[in-house]
Amino acid sequence: MVNETERHLRADAQRNVERIVRAAHAAFTEDGPDVSLEAIARRAKVGLRTLYRHFPRKADLVRAVVDQSVSDNLTPAIEQALDDENPLRGLTALVEAAVGMVAREVNLLAAARSAGSPMTDLSATYFEALALLARRAQQARLLRADLVPEDLPRIMAMVTSVLWSMDPRTEGWRRYLGFALDGLSPTAATVQPPAAPLVRTPRTGSWLD
Repeated sequence: MVNETERHLRADAQRNVERIVRAAHAAFTEDGPDVSLEAIARRAKVGLRTLYRHFPRKADLVRAVVDQSVSDNLTPAIEQALDDENPLRGLTALVEAAVGMVAREVNLLAAARSAGSPMTDLSATYFEALALLARRAQQARLLRADLVPEDLPRIMAMVTSVLWSMDPRTEGWRRYLGFALDGLSPTAATVQPPAAPLVRTPRTGSWLD
């Protein structure tokens, strides 16, 4: 049975974890992907030993921050998109949410790649939802019929690749997303060669990989 002291210690530990994750997110956003764990500990106002006790490697901390960002931004967007009665509108909103998150989290995602923190499970959840919405939209004849699931990571990689040529805060990426989405309209469709097999997760510097 957990006594009051143990419960208090666990609560303190959880608060420390939350403080470290919030501080790390702010540090990556403001100071860049190479910010040190020492700087994060100072920002969180915890000792370096405390930080290492919860996050033995930088990759562990980066993954916790990415998980929190996905939980705050992408998970609700997936749920809302799947509940939308118009599947094309849901698909569009979900892609916008994902590209917007990538634009805001450029430094965090760069830190994840640098730290070797794998994100394939997170991107898999997203693309499963996107594929389901695409099938629904095709069934409703709102999306070109020749689109296949292998196309979706590549389209995302194409759109997010423009982020490196602009200040992401301008949301200039919306122009290129619009071009991509217009090309998925059934009325604009022309015959294309088959999609090549998807042999690996895209590594564009701009998506969860």
